[in-house]
Amino acid sequence: MAPRRRAWLKPAVFAGALAPLAAILWNATHHNLGANPVAEALNELGLTALVFLVASLACTPLREVLDWPWAVGLRRMLGLFAFFYALLHATTYSLVDQRGNLRAIFADVTKRPFIIAGFLAFLILIPLAATSTAKAVQRLGFARWKRLHRLVYVAGGLAIVHFVLRVKKDVREPAVYGVILGVLLLTRVALWAKRRAARAAAA
Repeated sequence: MAPRRRAWLKPAVFAGALAPLAAILWNATHHNLGANPVAEALNELGLTALVFLVASLACTPLREVLDWPWAVGLRRMLGLFAFFYALLHATTYSLVDQRGNLRAIFADVTKRPFIIAGFLAFLILIPLAATSTAKAVQRLGFARWKRLHRLVYVAGGLAIVHFVLRVKKDVREPAVYGVILGVLLLTRVALWAKRRAARAAAA
């Protein structure tokens, strides 16, 4: 991609990433979220978070497999938007759906499997978002930072489990995201094995 086009890429992605939130707010304001607007908003926020999480994980494979170096430049932004929408999802659940009732929230987090999976995924995303800066990489050291950020695959897996348990019967949509996540993980493992074999051959 030409440098002139790359200059517009991040602003365009940033603006596009806010579009789902704008749509949810518009539909909420105009009472277009159906019979259960809180549940619909929760579903849309959670799905958007998963989409951005998967998109962020696709950046490195796109660079390595398709030779798209510009994709890696979007990884941090996409990851932070995944956390942003996950935070909105959790906040909507806590403050709107449960109305800040800590006892009810605690009961859900400790007894309902799909809430447990989602809660654990969100907890993992917190340190990943907090250490997304260049200063955090310097402070932790690149090797330690890289090991920490591999947990994003665990967060993605838990998010898909959360999705599957939420829909219960029709699991086709979460299964699609599960397959995509599996392919991305296998691609990363294959690329790692390829680099390791190349280093061994060079030695």
